[in-house]
Amino acid sequence: MTRAELFHQIQQKQSYLCVGLDADINRIPAHLHHHVDPVFEFNKQIIDATKDLCVAYKPNIAFYEALGAKGWESLQKTLDYIPDEHFTIADAKRGDIGNTSRLYAKAFFETLAFDSVTVAPYMGEDSVKPFLEFENKWVILLALTSNKGSQNFQMTIQEAEQPLYEKVMRTAQQWGSPEQLMFVVGATHPQKFEEIRAIAPDNFLLVPGIGAQGGDLEAVSQYGQNDHCGLLVNSSRGIIFAGTDETFADKARQAAGKVQEQMAAILSK
Repeated sequence: MTRAELFHQIQQKQSYLCVGLDADINRIPAHLHHHVDPVFEFNKQIIDATKDLCVAYKPNIAFYEALGAKGWESLQKTLDYIPDEHFTIADAKRGDIGNTSRLYAKAFFETLAFDSVTVAPYMGEDSVKPFLEFENKWVILLALTSNKGSQNFQMTIQEAEQPLYEKVMRTAQQWGSPEQLMFVVGATHPQKFEEIRAIAPDNFLLVPGIGAQGGDLEAVSQYGQNDHCGLLVNSSRGIIFAGTDETFADKARQAAGKVQEQMAAILSK
């Protein structure tokens, strides 16, 4: 999916919502465990309930890997079920030496056919570049993440008085264009979005941390948008686990609808 196609979806749906499919087998409503594939059934109902309200889906790969071969089967069925108009993100946080990264890229871009994959930049250029070699595929590079531990390394000051996440963003822009490179920036750092947008004016930002983690959508949007919106704001638990019984899909739709309404109002300003 190209940047123009993604922006078109945002305009059509008046939404830049990404729904995280963190299908934790231990939190799926009990009645779904009677299905042959409860994880896929859960995802299927979430997708049916939210597909007109969001522009992207982000399966967290760990929840599928943990289930072994059956989990990979559930993931493939989920991907096949997501409508083609939606941007798909493999939240895998891969990043290794060149040959290994090349095989990770092949796994997520060819075998599973995701539109994008999250990548850890710690090992440097040769661990990221293999992911950038695939046409119309995206690297979503970890920059300033939403977790508490982001303070340990990402905020530490480097040479030229810049924090590490800033150096990552400036350096990575030499490796790929805004047509193929996004950055992860957590909503729990709203005070940083203005300067982050100055560092990367044209790149899309994938923003986790809205909802259960307490991020502020208004603040993120005010300082994080560009002329192509430039944001994919993710909510996982706050939507998919909004309900815990047979009405879980309806509750998920209600939760997603509230976020989409807020986004529509922001986009109309």
